[in-house]
Amino acid sequence: MKTKELSIIIYNIVVILSVMYATQPLQPLLAKEFDVSIVKSSQFTAVIMLFLAIAPIIYGYILERVNAKSVLLVASVILAITNTCLAFSSSYEMFLTIRTIEAMVIPAILTSSMSILANIDKVNVKLNMSIYVASTVFGGLVGRVFSGYIASTFGWQMVFLSLSFASIIGLFLITRLRFDAQAHLTKATIKDITYILKDKRFTVIYLLMFSIFFVFVGVLNILPFRLIELDPSTSESQIGLLYLGYGVGIVVSLYIHRIINFFNKEMRAILFGIAIFLISTTLYIIENPLIIFLNVFLFCLGMFIVHTVSTRIANSLKESQKSLTSGMYLTFYYIGGTVGSIIPPMFYQLYGWDKTIYLCMLLLFIIFIFVYLNRKIFKAYN
Repeated sequence: MKTKELSIIIYNIVVILSVMYATQPLQPLLAKEFDVSIVKSSQFTAVIMLFLAIAPIIYGYILERVNAKSVLLVASVILAITNTCLAFSSSYEMFLTIRTIEAMVIPAILTSSMSILANIDKVNVKLNMSIYVASTVFGGLVGRVFSGYIASTFGWQMVFLSLSFASIIGLFLITRLRFDAQAHLTKATIKDITYILKDKRFTVIYLLMFSIFFVFVGVLNILPFRLIELDPSTSESQIGLLYLGYGVGIVVSLYIHRIINFFNKEMRAILFGIAIFLISTTLYIIENPLIIFLNVFLFCLGMFIVHTVSTRIANSLKESQKSLTSGMYLTFYYIGGTVGSIIPPMFYQLYGWDKTIYLCMLLLFIIFIFVYLNRKIFKAYN
């Protein structure tokens, strides 16, 4: 295994995911700073989700293939500049515009990173993909926890200056990367998409992940506002610690084989994950910050079991068109996250926390029944 190349890619993935999610624990602070609503502050995360959803389609038409190393170099320069600009943003419009620029380059970075991991050591591709997933989870954890701490200690501007510095280090490391291959991007057609969606197994998996990520992103986006609602003295550092439960995803991604073996069948593991996710969503009704903190661990456990197992199934249903089926999986996944970044905050602002949780519970109950009733179409996975 090429340890040096692997370490460089892991570092850059962690930085990218930190950039993606750094704004989440800061949303109440940024909403106050720019004098905007909960819904508008949630768009700092939603805009990146949107581009991650549409990028597999749009980029495939713009570029047949890209040089992976060149993308990482250019993107690191852009992120260093944009994060510096974020630190000096004086208005909501300026901040959102800069985040949109970041959103445009992040999908290309992740695609290039996956391509490099798949090619630097073809003997250990599956292991490298597991490391990729674990790295994205760790990056999301670092971005959330440390942004809260840094904001409380040094101010929110320092969060983005530190991310800019991290991008510069990444740029230096990428120059030492010994890899010059190209990443091939998916060029989807309406005919191809229709053909895949006619297979009900894909429809079930795609709708499942839309629903799961809708609830996951929706709840985690408004959770900081809920904590402040329960205790107005809650600091950004304390909000950041709330996301420690996200680290469960690392364990799940690395030990998913044992989890599936425990349930004997992958569809059973998915149904168990949905049930855990539904139960943990229900527990958010309890008005106790400590219970909410502990519940995030359970919440993330359910979500990552469903996500990791569903990814395995989606990538093994067809021998051909794997890049397209994977791209469509990510499109449904991130569209769910995009809508989840908008609807639950809007619902929370209009109707309050409890009714927002009831909405999420209803969606999860419906998707659990839907998957349960269609479980037999996954013959090899029942």
